[in-house]
Amino acid sequence: MKVLVTGGLGNIGSAVVRTLLEDGAEVRIFEQATKVNLRKAADAAARVARAAGHLIGIGGGVVRRAEVAWGDLGDGSGLAEAVEGCDGVVHMAYIIPPVSERRVAWARNINVEGTRRLLDACRAGGRNPRFVFASSISVYGNSQGKQPPRRVGDELGPIDAYGKMKVECEGMVRESGLPWTILRVAAAPTIDWQRIDPIMFEIPLTDRIEFVHPEDAGFAFAKAVQAPEAAGRILQIGGGPRCRMHQYEFMRKSLTMLGVGMLPREAFGPKNYHTDWMDTDESEALFHYQRKTFDDFLREQRARYGWRRPLTVVGRPIARLLLLSRSPYYRAHVRALRHRKTRVTPT
Repeated sequence: MKVLVTGGLGNIGSAVVRTLLEDGAEVRIFEQATKVNLRKAADAAARVARAAGHLIGIGGGVVRRAEVAWGDLGDGSGLAEAVEGCDGVVHMAYIIPPVSERRVAWARNINVEGTRRLLDACRAGGRNPRFVFASSISVYGNSQGKQPPRRVGDELGPIDAYGKMKVECEGMVRESGLPWTILRVAAAPTIDWQRIDPIMFEIPLTDRIEFVHPEDAGFAFAKAVQAPEAAGRILQIGGGPRCRMHQYEFMRKSLTMLGVGMLPREAFGPKNYHTDWMDTDESEALFHYQRKTFDDFLREQRARYGWRRPLTVVGRPIARLLLLSRSPYYRAHVRALRHRKTRVTPT
């Protein structure tokens, strides 16, 4: 089986590629030729070659098991060549928050119109490949007031541009005429803490959140494109009951791992976000992918963080101040405190 994976150098996409290679499939990765992706492709080629003796061809060279096809969902360049000869497509490439909320028109061209271009290329190729689309828990919107867990048949109500784009793409995929599967994914943070994403301050500490390890999510996508019984189904991908928590626990454990420690509650926003617990019984029965917990993930992160953690512990006050400076809610809290202190009270 030959499978195209868009976004195959990304957080979950790279795990999709690894699992497909382990299963004996041929893989073609579709990415835009940015400096970051070129470096990732070279690193991936070296890792795969060392680990399993498979070769990744960069720049159209002769390959044995995997290759990278460069192109752009934003204008459709390279898509016809990328889908040629493929029996399946796993569509992971997507602009995510907070960028999708700041640059909505640009993100829509890649997310929605890019998905449309990819579907058109699949149909034009004549092979009608099996199409697996990466959707998100965000399609349910703010569901914190509802009884958990979220189920596939629940009403959709996205509250941000990202979620609305996912809903629109789901509709296109279902009406495409291709054999399709849609997987709605829970929170799957990257394992490499090279930067702090300020979106973490947008999620209230009281919100329910379900974690899924990116390797487990990638495993599920790889199995979905190979499983005939997954065709025509919408399934939910989360870590299961062991990975359900509230945002407070998620942040406390994450920031403790980094050596920073939990931040004040005032740093986190009050408006419910699009997280929740998910009913994943059906997907787990099909793919048997729920292998790792959030604690496993944190141990792996700590190993990756390595020598940086002792430096963070030593410089903890500065690290906390830098983090808090990125929270609009904490900045507003500090301004309010200063205003109260400087206000003149009549006697």
